[in-house]
Amino acid sequence: MTAGPILYDTHMHTPLCKHAVGEPEEYAAVAEKRGLAGITVTCHNPAPGWSPKVRMDEEQFDEYVDLVDRARREWAGRVDVLLGLESDFVPGMESWLEDLHARAPLNYVLGSVHTHLPQYRKRYYRGDSREFQRTYFEHLALAAETRLVDSLAHPDLVKNDDPEAWEPGEILDDIRRALDRVAATRTAMELNTSGLQKRVREMNPCPAILHEMRARDIPVVIGSDAHRPDRVAADFEQALDLLEKVGYEEIRYYVERDAVHVKIHKARASLR
Repeated sequence: MTAGPILYDTHMHTPLCKHAVGEPEEYAAVAEKRGLAGITVTCHNPAPGWSPKVRMDEEQFDEYVDLVDRARREWAGRVDVLLGLESDFVPGMESWLEDLHARAPLNYVLGSVHTHLPQYRKRYYRGDSREFQRTYFEHLALAAETRLVDSLAHPDLVKNDDPEAWEPGEILDDIRRALDRVAATRTAMELNTSGLQKRVREMNPCPAILHEMRARDIPVVIGSDAHRPDRVAADFEQALDLLEKVGYEEIRYYVERDAVHVKIHKARASLR
């Protein structure tokens, strides 16, 4: 017997970020076809002076809230459309994020560190890819410790900056220390299926990090990171299989910043 809709895709974007296509209603339509109960729209946050070409402008934030609310009303009773935000983190941005998150009734905040952004690289890259990777995981831990985010997005994204230098075993002690800090905050971490489309063709994070997350009982969400409607719930079956393989029994999504728990076997049965 097929389960009813219970699963959410917790990571997707809108044209306001300047590098995604499709309105939230189009993403909801694909979600319905895939058997999802809902979607959480998490477009890139405004951040004054920080990579303005890949995020909404500050004056567009209210437009973003209205855009998601329009889709919520249109799809009410069929697909739940939730307002979320993907918030870039770098040290020093805490006050801005705290004020921004208070401006709207967010259901979910996905904290992210984007090492490929020119400003980030200029500030933190010193010619040593391995040290750059260590900095990345330090910043992930700091993002969790702010208590401003519910989950950490694509938490080994740095591997795509220099794939030839990516050997997680070489910095595993650093990763473990960062994960210990994340676990202490009870912040969730994301399994992001869009990694299959990136330079290192595996989900973010890799299985080795997923094992370490599971050992620390770090909660997991799954997201497609869809930048176009047809990517909604992409490769979710594979993601659920991977999580089960490393020992997870449930995933979660967030409503009004509170966690909702979903058993993996039920989530898999609900997909179409």
